[in-house]
Amino acid sequence: MRLLLDTHALLWWLADESLTEQAREAIADPGNLVMVSAASAWEISIKQALGKLSAPDDLEQQVNDSGFAELPISIAHGVAAGRLPRHHDDPFDRMLIAQAFEGGLIIVTHDRRFSDYNVATLST
Repeated sequence: MRLLLDTHALLWWLADESLTEQAREAIADPGNLVMVSAASAWEISIKQALGKLSAPDDLEQQVNDSGFAELPISIAHGVAAGRLPRHHDDPFDRMLIAQAFEGGLIIVTHDRRFSDYNVATLST
């Protein structure tokens, strides 16, 4: 499987909390490609700066230590995210959805609004 972690799924993995057994096994499976979007790092950083989120200060190192692949944001991703129907207004989530479509990725998420886009998901 090719997985893309939603921001909360990444944080839950790093904190070792709240993931379903199915999500935890899929993320831990060395046969699966697990990706983390630059959009998630951006979202975490903004929320940390606003005092709305506690997250690791060494996020990049922890992502790398977990064996996850970095997923950069391309211009094509930006255009695709902007063209999505307005089911969901969170710009970070819209970016993840666009990246999942572009890369044929399954989004590991707890957000049920993603299903409005018919994107493949794995529930956290």
